[in-house]
Formats: sequence, C-alpha cells, structure tokens
Amino acid sequence: MPHCIVEYSVELEDVLTPAMLMEAVHDGALGSGLFDGPDIKTRLVAYTHYQVGNEKKPFVHVSAKILSGRSSEQKQVLAQSILDKMRVLALANISLTVEVLDMDRSSYAKCVN
Repeated sequence: MPHCIVEYSVELEDVLTPAMLMEAVHDGALGSGLFDGPDIKTRLVAYTHYQVGNEKKPFVHVSAKILSGRSSEQKQVLAQSILDKMRVLALANISLTVEVLDMDRSSYAKCVN
C-alpha cells in the first residue's frame, strides 16, 4: 500500500518521461515515512482529451489509495510529500493535485502468486 494512480496530460511527455513522473510520485510516497518501498504501487494513465477549467491546461492528478485507518495528519503528510516531489520537476503552467482516498479494509482482497 498505497496504490498511486497518476493521471496526466500527454503533452507533459514533451518535457519529461513517464518514468520521471512515476519516480517522483513513488519517491513522494516513500518520503512520507508511512510505507516501505516494495509496498508502494504506482501506475500512470496519460490523457489526450481533457479540459481544466476553461482551457486545455497541462495537469497531473495523483490518487493515492490507502487502507482505511490512517489519521488525517498522516494523509496530509502523504499528500504533501507526493506534491513536494512533483514540484521538484519544475513544470511550468501546470495544475498539480494529490488526493488521498481510503479503501475499506473489510472489502479489500489481495492475492500475490
């Protein structure tokens, strides 16, 4: 845990690689001090069609899904740590957002083969 789903505008690939973005988000989750590296899962989805407000402005939105039970303070630390690592990428004129979402422990199932 967590599952970090990174949604971003495909035009960003003109200035950074998907691997660079994925590493920033992964490092942010790790830097929160709440998770061990092997437990962090990060995946990216690039969007060609999108709108931010009244324009087609580049964006990155991270949904960090974690098992329920963490405090509001821990969630804030996670969100801020991920945001701080993305800001280091020095992307200009972009919307960067992070959302931490609880996954209900009682309905979460996992199998690793």
